[in-house]
Formats: sequence, C-alpha cells, structure tokens
Amino acid sequence: MGVAACATSSSVSQSSPPLPPGTVQWKLDNVQSVGGQTPQVLGSPQVVNDATGKAIGFNGVADGLILPVAPLAGMKAFTVETLIYPQSGGPTEQRYLHTEDEAGNRLTFETRLTADGQWALDTFLLSGRNQLPLLDMTKLHPADKWYWVTLRYDGVTMTSFTNGLKEGEGQVAFPVMQGKGQISLGVRLNKKYWFKGLIREVRFTPSALPDAALQRVR
Repeated sequence: MGVAACATSSSVSQSSPPLPPGTVQWKLDNVQSVGGQTPQVLGSPQVVNDATGKAIGFNGVADGLILPVAPLAGMKAFTVETLIYPQSGGPTEQRYLHTEDEAGNRLTFETRLTADGQWALDTFLLSGRNQLPLLDMTKLHPADKWYWVTLRYDGVTMTSFTNGLKEGEGQVAFPVMQGKGQISLGVRLNKKYWFKGLIREVRFTPSALPDAALQRVR
C-alpha cells in the first residue's frame, strides 16, 4: 500500500498567524525532527511535497513515528487540532495520534474506514476507569481529502470536530497529564492499528478554544 499524492492547492487552508496564546505547532515536513524532537521512525514514512506544501505519508502497514514527549503535560484544558488526509484502501480501524503519560492517561485520534471509501472519526480519553469514546458511524466523510480534526477538553466536557463542525460531545473526568510520556503519529503506541494517509500539522493549545476559532479546511 503506497502513499498517494495530496490534494490540489485550493483544497486546504494554510495556517495563518497569530496562533492562539500558548499554542505549540508541529509542522510535519520531515522525519528527522518533529516538534524539536528526534522521533523513532517505524517503517518508511514518506515526505510528500506538492502545491499544498509538505506532509508525512504513512502506508497503513508499518509506518509511524514515536516521540518521547507529552505535549499536553500540565494542561487543565486543551485543544488538539490535526490536519490529516485519510486515504482509501487502508485498515478498518486506524490510530493516527496517540499520546499517553507514565500514569496511563491517554488521548487518541482514530478513524473508522468503510468499504465504500468513507471514514468516521473516533476520539478517545482514558484515565483509569474513566473513559469516553466519541464515535458516530452515521457521520461519514469521503476519504482522499484534507480535513482539520479537533479534540477539545475544557476540564469537564470533551468535544470532537471535523472541519469545525461538532461530531460528538460528552463529559469525562480527565486529570492534568504528567510531564513524562510519549506520543505516536501514524500508529498506536503499541504499534497496532496503522494509519494510511498523510499528516501535515498538529497543534496543542492549553485552553478550550471556542468553536469559531477552530481550524477548518475551506
């Protein structure tokens, strides 16, 4: 399974400064350094470069990146925004971002791919016995397009969005994550549920951004 080319330049909005206060922005344009860290490279993720810019492509079989950082450490509330291009023909269940601290507090972004080339968003928070998955298989999106996908947590309520439109919402107790942890891109941290597609950007903001401030592809 190879990595297909990106969409045309008119398909995806580019980042516009200024960033929200405190936001950490990762632009995925090489596999040697992500967020100032040297990742563990699994398989052979490819840098894709076209009119829309650079992104890292993952083949859905063995490609991934693991970094020894916990980007949400110390955040009581947060917004995680990801610019992704899910591709058709990948596994049914995929994890494209997984961060977890040493206490086992976990956040994941997941996709569920259908046989007709569509996907549904599944976001997940876990802390001990407290957990909340947000998955609605009636909210499907065509693969092979760019999307901004967001998970927001305000200290009580978790909400997920695709291109700025609400997908799901619920309440869950989730503690402030600790400083030691890991994050994986393109796969779950245990090296299962590989993602087929591209990731261009990830943003971590230490606040629950209002709906109007969320990134979306226009």
